Amino acid sequence: MLHLTDSLNFARKLTPLRVFNAMQVVGSYVLSRFTGKARHWGYPLSISLEPTTSCNLRCPECPSGLRSFTRPTGMLQDELFKQTIDQLHRRLLYLIFYFQGEPYLHKNFLELVKYASSKGIYTATSTNAHFLDDETARKTVESGLDRLIVSIDGTTQETYAAYRIGGKLDKVLEGTRNVVKWKRELKSNTPHIMFQFLVVRPNEHQLEDVKQLAQELGVDEVVFKTAQIYNYEQGSPLIPTIDYYARYKNNGDGTYGIKNKLLNHCWKMWHSCVITWDGLVVPCCFDKDAEYRMGDVQQAGFKQVWRGPAYNNFRQKLLRSRTEVEMCRNCTEGTRVWA
Repeated sequence: MLHLTDSLNFARKLTPLRVFNAMQVVGSYVLSRFTGKARHWGYPLSISLEPTTSCNLRCPECPSGLRSFTRPTGMLQDELFKQTIDQLHRRLLYLIFYFQGEPYLHKNFLELVKYASSKGIYTATSTNAHFLDDETARKTVESGLDRLIVSIDGTTQETYAAYRIGGKLDKVLEGTRNVVKWKRELKSNTPHIMFQFLVVRPNEHQLEDVKQLAQELGVDEVVFKTAQIYNYEQGSPLIPTIDYYARYKNNGDGTYGIKNKLLNHCWKMWHSCVITWDGLVVPCCFDKDAEYRMGDVQQAGFKQVWRGPAYNNFRQKLLRSRTEVEMCRNCTEGTRVWA
């Protein structure tokens, strides 16, 4: 019933123009694959917008946590956000407030959510839930946020902190309880609360435990996510022993390789993109340092970037051979497994 509620909420965001845009995007993607020539009709169905690169935790496989960015760090400016949404909202269906960093560190984060929600866009964010005090939880529900993804990578402090270094599990649970409480108080169906469990070796024995914990707290859904490991070739203590939840395969000689096959196409290049806090448009969430910059919405309108030569050339490269793009050669885009 809870998943049905979220699905119906998502369906209510559909408009004739958004449906037509989706048909254009799918049609151009299929034709591009069939002909081998990149072409694009329509505009993104979804985008990720980065509120900030700042984070309170020190997760070992995250550029924010490692403080290892080569690009500048900062906060998304309200005006830049509104200008971008004003250009896209009539066709845009899904907006996730996340790329790197902790969104709730942005002082106006929930005002940005409210603005996007007022345009009828399905809004989501991913958080470590350390800043969901009672007042912020209430404002989160009132903002119109449609989906709240809570990162919870352990059901005890020891396992949680093995990856979420510097984090406190009790803060995550407290924040979750606060949002659940205010959903009930305000008789709201949103946000749809998801526990996202990043499966790594220290916590792989707690998969059933987190489902039980979610049920006790009133969380709507649990998803298990595979972990990206940067230096995986010689193995890592984070790679799960449960093969199903690992992005990497043991080659049998002590080395590891990427499981997934390298296909010469990528749906993401047609239906979505990422916009960094300072306005850079990059192809996907795998481009953490914004090395593959398609354009800058502070210097040109989004539509010019989306239709520009840089994007078209990038899409054409993928159709020709993904081996031409270093980022794509090493892509380990992981799967989510619904519990």
